[in-house]
Amino acid sequence: MARFIGRKEELIALKGLTEKQSASLAVVTGRRRIGKSRLIEEFGKDQHYYSFTGIPPTPHTTEQSQREVFSKQLEKNFGSTATSSEDWLTLFWFLAEKTEQGRVVILLDEISWMGSKDSDFLGKLNAVWDNHFKKNPKLILVLCGSISLWIEENILSSTGFMGRISLTLKLSELPLSDCNLFWGKEKKLISAYEKFKFLSVTGGIPRYLEEMKPHLSAEENIRQLCFKDSGILFNEFDQIFSDLFSSKSETYKKIVIQLANGPNERNQIAQALGLELGGVISEYLEDLEKSGFIQRDFTWQFKNGECSNLSLFRLSDNYVRFYLKWILPNKKQIEANLFKQRSLTSLPGWSSIMGLQFENLILNNRHQIHRLLKLHPEEIIIDGPYFQRSTVRHPGCQIDYLIQTKFDSLYVCEVRFSKYGIKREIIDEVKTKIARLKKPRNFSIRPVLIQVNGISEALEESEYFASIINFGQLFE
Repeated sequence: MARFIGRKEELIALKGLTEKQSASLAVVTGRRRIGKSRLIEEFGKDQHYYSFTGIPPTPHTTEQSQREVFSKQLEKNFGSTATSSEDWLTLFWFLAEKTEQGRVVILLDEISWMGSKDSDFLGKLNAVWDNHFKKNPKLILVLCGSISLWIEENILSSTGFMGRISLTLKLSELPLSDCNLFWGKEKKLISAYEKFKFLSVTGGIPRYLEEMKPHLSAEENIRQLCFKDSGILFNEFDQIFSDLFSSKSETYKKIVIQLANGPNERNQIAQALGLELGGVISEYLEDLEKSGFIQRDFTWQFKNGECSNLSLFRLSDNYVRFYLKWILPNKKQIEANLFKQRSLTSLPGWSSIMGLQFENLILNNRHQIHRLLKLHPEEIIIDGPYFQRSTVRHPGCQIDYLIQTKFDSLYVCEVRFSKYGIKREIIDEVKTKIARLKKPRNFSIRPVLIQVNGISEALEESEYFASIINFGQLFE
């Protein structure tokens, strides 16, 4: 088993359940491969820990097959099984009887797969929880799944589970300080730029980071993982989308393809897919957002810090974009072992796409940016990517990352990747953005540059930016 890295706050929250004098029901959600079940396994390692996993849906998966797999897992855990696998109620009662005493952690993993074929599944689980599971004051039952929308609608927002859930955790990508630990003893020898190249593919997804070999270069690691048909990231996209979205996976793929080149408004996405601007496209976007693949960024009003109706949808998953841009178009060549790409920098459109990947990493680690700018959480009114539509009176404007504080200060953050380092010309670009920004007169502006591959001496000597943050600082 791989060494467990990170999730300190989540482990503290879970361990807090052991201090209660009553049984606990917890819910954990997040993108596939984000480490949900691994987190619960780490939490339960010093206790009686039992794990049960639903099987991925296929055209041949039935309610009965899910119950039979669950029954086999009961036998593996306890050496015996329920008298019948014909009903979930019987299976849950058996599990409750086997765990009625002592400190116990039970994980029902991919619960949406487990129960999607039986409309009474959750009702039966709820009944056994009320009548048996919770009678053990030291029992913790964890419901876990990748289809966050299903869990939201059927568990978190369900009246049947109202008042029963003690803890809800939604796992995000690991912060860069934890990602850094995957380089082990070599982490101090590897440059921030090389780490970025690998993270531009994996983001902070623990399962992908576990596959990295620190003694190999970023290019060689990526070649083995992505550009060989035996690499785990070669077919990963098809697997996660077919597992999560089943028969509708092709529509979801079209949406992320549309977002691969940059953020879009809802109407742009609907138009590209030939869909009406209504409920269906909204449901698809909500599914992708709750599943951890896209992010919806709202712009806001400076006067009161309230979000406006304007928003952009952003592909926030680095692996998905890397796959769509460079693995998918070359799949046949890779399968035929004809794709001998070794240099990332020679991939078509590499620099512009790396800029988007870099922005994702920065936005996912914004708390580190706040720390480096010496901003306390209570000082920040709102932050995020910011855009301003063009009107007759005001030109359009887009800020990579903007922070508004209660002291009427705007930190205008330019997030910039360049494989050759950044030159002094960037100053004029940022000045133009600031000049276009429609802002109250009494607001102070502090330009910030966040970069990964160094800056020119002339830019450093200009002293234009209030702060220049190097990507390497976020690993601390």
